Amino acid sequence: MSTLADSVVRFINLVEKERRLSVNTVKAYQRDLNRLLEFLDGRDVTCWSDIDNKCARAYPASLYQSGIAGTSIQRMLSACRSFFEYLLKNGVVSINPFEGVAAPRSLRKLPETLSVDELSALLSRHDGSVMAVRDQAMLELFYTSGMRLSELAALDCDELDFEAGEISVIGKGNKQRIVPVGSKARDALRKWLDLRNELALKTETALFVNNRGSRISVRGIQYRLNQWAKASGLGRRLHPHMLRHSFASHILESSGDLRAVQEMLGHSDISTTQIYTHLDFQHLARVYDKAHPRARKPLKKS
Repeated sequence: MSTLADSVVRFINLVEKERRLSVNTVKAYQRDLNRLLEFLDGRDVTCWSDIDNKCARAYPASLYQSGIAGTSIQRMLSACRSFFEYLLKNGVVSINPFEGVAAPRSLRKLPETLSVDELSALLSRHDGSVMAVRDQAMLELFYTSGMRLSELAALDCDELDFEAGEISVIGKGNKQRIVPVGSKARDALRKWLDLRNELALKTETALFVNNRGSRISVRGIQYRLNQWAKASGLGRRLHPHMLRHSFASHILESSGDLRAVQEMLGHSDISTTQIYTHLDFQHLARVYDKAHPRARKPLKKS
């Protein structure tokens, strides 16, 4: 198994240094390939060439039986295919046994969103403190742009363009995109930047900093969001990506422009964005049920 693990280490070093993938992508490769090593542990496998198509097909089946979702299994298989392409190029194996191996299908869970009223309640809380001004700017920017949590935490001050009303974001695969910044978010950001130097260290470039003056972490943003959710009386725990999902759903609901939403979210495949069309349809169905005379239940006669 040590020989197998050594190959994984070399591959991880390669994707980290030469392919310049994001930190999160490299960590995902590491986790997924470690899971493959766990699967192979105890089996009669002494080298990578021992793995045939039958063994490769047994791997996702075992993952599915352990309760892992089909989408996660698909990601793990993608990591396996990439790893075996690396082994193939280096002459370690003669075939890629994971080629054509698919993950079991699972029902796709619709993302949770907030209503416009809930967002209004969340974003209207303000006590005037420096931390509250920062939080207001973070949450307004999060909702107005639809960026990922990791992208929000990674922002630097020089990536914000007030005149153009946009911000430059480095997304998955180190791909850069430009996302819009609405007027309310710009107002909140101006207030925060007027106070930022009271917290930020002189050498810190981060747009959002913690109370120690350094870049705020992903966990820090998660914590602050839940503090705001409790204070606004929403009555439920909020995952930061609910703001991203709400952004996508509300934009699509108003415009119907799926391609534009795909570009703003930074999705490489429009099928990922299409999940929000289901949310939009649910909204239309509710409107229909309330408004259409043939959809409403007749009043009971007394």
